[in-house]
Amino acid sequence: MSLLTTNYLTPTGREEPWRFTPLKRISGLHEIEKNVPGDITFAVSQNLVTGVTFKNVAASELPPSYTSTDLISNRVRSSVGEVSSLNIDKDIELAQPIILQRNCSGSPQFSRLVIEIGTNSKATVIIENTGKAIIGEEIEIVVSAGAKLNFVTLQEWEPSAIHLGQHHALIAKDGEFNSYVITVGGSVVRLNPTVDFTGQGSSADLSGLYFATSGQHLEHRIHVDHNIANAKSRVNYKGALSGQDARTVWIGDVFIHKGADGTDTYELNRNLLLTDGARADSVPNLEIETGEIVGAGHASTTGRFDDEQLFYLQSRGIPADIARRLVIRGFFAEIVTKLKNEAIEERIMDRIDAELAKVGE
Repeated sequence: MSLLTTNYLTPTGREEPWRFTPLKRISGLHEIEKNVPGDITFAVSQNLVTGVTFKNVAASELPPSYTSTDLISNRVRSSVGEVSSLNIDKDIELAQPIILQRNCSGSPQFSRLVIEIGTNSKATVIIENTGKAIIGEEIEIVVSAGAKLNFVTLQEWEPSAIHLGQHHALIAKDGEFNSYVITVGGSVVRLNPTVDFTGQGSSADLSGLYFATSGQHLEHRIHVDHNIANAKSRVNYKGALSGQDARTVWIGDVFIHKGADGTDTYELNRNLLLTDGARADSVPNLEIETGEIVGAGHASTTGRFDDEQLFYLQSRGIPADIARRLVIRGFFAEIVTKLKNEAIEERIMDRIDAELAKVGE
């Protein structure tokens, strides 16, 4: 019996981490008795400059950089023999993003990626997910002292896709990690962006955008662990839902440990319900063990589409369908413009426009 089988049980849906997830729809990725192969499915879309390497290495050469309590991560670790490794040397500033593409088939598979950015380096890494995936993944991110990493994941899956994963970042002294999670495709997508600080002066900015239409289940569970003094975090996720049984779940957990003096944190989730029959669950949690902090707060809002905005635009001669698109684009603009990539920004908004059209909005 494997260590995983010994320490973990297949969830039933009554456990707190799984109570929102439709287990019957995730093709057994959570079942520890089910064998799932570990396949390397990333491709680099461009030639890499000197000091940047991408390769597949044996899992034994890249032991996990942290202890995970996530079932999917530990299933990945017990199954994947080869790990995709992206390494950026120290003192490198990349003007162009590194784009990792993954087009998956409909067979179950596990995947593990490790990204390491060296001291004082600056880079943007974009992961483009397309296809009919049934995938469980772990992405480990190591941000060295003084480094800055912009990390973008685009979930543009086909309607049948299933995607479960954890993206975990370790941020060293004065390191900066900016994460952008964009989810506009798939049948069930459940992602856990998580952060640990390992040095003072480090910061994390976690932004997300999701758009769910009829029958989609999109779940994002964020955890920020403030275990170091003088670190900063911001979380800002926005979602829109349109269509019968469109479902989103957002969990935001921030834990400020005793001794993490000088912590500055805030988390925000906003959801826009465009039609009846859609449901958004939003659960912000903040746990504080020290009073010596700069600030800590959270907020969550879920509301219906603002008909006054729509009326205002229509009264100026803008057709209803165009007016509705403009309102939704305005709602998402705060997140989308952070990507600093015009082609991707328009692609994402065009995808949302197309999804709206399918449900007659």
